[in-house]
Amino acid sequence: MNTILKSFAIPFVSGVAGAALWMSIQAPQSDQTNLDFVDISRIPSQVASQPATTTLRTDPPLSFIKASQNSTESVVFIKNFSGTDPRRYSMFDYFFGTGPSQQVSTGSGVIISKDGYIITNNHVIDRAETIEVVHQKRTYKAKLVGTDKNTDIAVLKIEAENLPEIKRGSSRNLQIGEWVLAVGNPFNLTSTVTAGIVSAKERQINILGGDFPLESFIQTDAPINPGNSGGALVNVEGELVGINTAILSRTGSYTGYGFAVPVDMAMKIANDLIKFGEVQKAIPGVDVVEITPELAEEMKLKNLDGVIITHTLRSGAAEAAGLQKNDVITRIGDWKITGKGSFEEALSYYYPGDKLTVEYMRGGSPKTATLTLQNLEGSTGIIKREYYSSALIGARLEAVNTIEKDRLKIPYGVKISSLTRGYLRDLGFRDGFVITHVNEMPAKDPKALGEYLEKFSGRLKLEGVAPNGQPFMQSYNVR
Repeated sequence: MNTILKSFAIPFVSGVAGAALWMSIQAPQSDQTNLDFVDISRIPSQVASQPATTTLRTDPPLSFIKASQNSTESVVFIKNFSGTDPRRYSMFDYFFGTGPSQQVSTGSGVIISKDGYIITNNHVIDRAETIEVVHQKRTYKAKLVGTDKNTDIAVLKIEAENLPEIKRGSSRNLQIGEWVLAVGNPFNLTSTVTAGIVSAKERQINILGGDFPLESFIQTDAPINPGNSGGALVNVEGELVGINTAILSRTGSYTGYGFAVPVDMAMKIANDLIKFGEVQKAIPGVDVVEITPELAEEMKLKNLDGVIITHTLRSGAAEAAGLQKNDVITRIGDWKITGKGSFEEALSYYYPGDKLTVEYMRGGSPKTATLTLQNLEGSTGIIKREYYSSALIGARLEAVNTIEKDRLKIPYGVKISSLTRGYLRDLGFRDGFVITHVNEMPAKDPKALGEYLEKFSGRLKLEGVAPNGQPFMQSYNVR
């Protein structure tokens, strides 16, 4: 029996040993063929220097530690203290001593200079009566430097020194599929970091206000939630590539996609607000639309790239350059125009007076023109808008510009913006109303109109144009 067992055992053990040896030889080789996560610093230099036969995937990075460390200290927590809303309270609240209190909303911001300039979203500080910035457990009173509803960008200033200014990257060089981090304060949870990729660029989702909304969002699947607004979108080096602005959601919380203003665009807006107090918007003097398959078929276009001119401003830059309705713009300067998003983003980097070569198609034939961009008043210089802010009437009043006059077909007017509690809101006005006459007198100067409204009592008659373009005329009894 022992002899029989030995005769079976020896081959069996030898087989097992052989199989184990074979597996020990093969397993390391199999692991080494998966190069997705290989740390090339551990590969011998003579191997690492050899030309690769396979493209190494560097995404995702081994960790996001470096990006987090380089960016979180530059992101701040913002508190917006706005007016009370008595409609939210009942007589029982007053009876038990819990009457209306100040409303507080929160968001995020990014430090863009060591001496205290902070970029955020306009909607984060909208209607604010007081703004506070919390950075590394210290609270600062913030001054509002300026806002731009067209891009949803705002700039704040706090009195501090040697702040951790964020390093700036490039949104223009950002690639679809590249890893990014969203840094902010969702749900009041400070210094939160989430990761995702760039899902798309030049997105238009039609959410912005303003007279000339400029949308060319970076789309990302990095989770962005309420409170992230105004925070940083950074690349794997921790460099700022966008300002987180919106989410696409039916619930109010993250459900798949977030959107950020490209940093190159946001910083141009911020620099204008700091230097001039007003965005120096470069106007081409045209209205354009996306090319749809139906329009392409109707106009016999070969592809869907570019934008179609639907209107040229009288005496505007495009008209002077010879552009016409139904021309298809395909390139501005060194920017290839693929749609309305890229068209608007390209223009956002220029200033009034800049001269650009425009390539376009007319009747199937390629053409070029030199376009001299204008400002909102139809000239080429730096402009500063006329404003009058009044706490009593609860609004900022500003003179309408040349573009608005053309669009609304009015010779003059004063626009209502940045409404807070006060006189005009009580009368039922909202942002964007344009007053052309007060008690049948022309309304041209914001300061003159503001001072008149502050002092007036009696029967007040106001005429003008609503934000939707409809004329209005209304009389009020004012005390």
